[in-house]
Amino acid sequence: MHTVLLPVDESIDRAKRVVDVVKSLPGNESEVQAIVLNVSESVKQPWLQEFKTLERSELDDAEVPESVISAIKLLTEYGIDTEMRLEEGDVTDQIINVADDVGADHIVMCGRKKSATGKLLFGSIAQSVLLNAQRPVTILMSD
Repeated sequence: MHTVLLPVDESIDRAKRVVDVVKSLPGNESEVQAIVLNVSESVKQPWLQEFKTLERSELDDAEVPESVISAIKLLTEYGIDTEMRLEEGDVTDQIINVADDVGADHIVMCGRKKSATGKLLFGSIAQSVLLNAQRPVTILMSD
């Protein structure tokens, strides 16, 4: 089984792009497991507060970011076994921690172009994951 971690933000377009990469991986889709991850840096998102008190099976799709729902739906339609993870904390740390936790063989994520000043002030999650992950990372840059 090849386990792929897909960290997605709130963008449905970026979620679809990482799904396309997973669908293009060599081998049979039945041999791939995709973990769709969304990380919130704070509890300002209402679904995260509710998620902490509910079992995953009790979650209503409306409480989960649409990007996560879209990615899971597309992967499932393609026949790929999927799992959803919603985490809170430092985005880079959580991506690395979940990758370690699930034994991910590969991380596929989208990055965004930032100016040098933007990188200096806000950092780059994609760059941090690339530098700190102990597994292959595929980063798709936005147009």
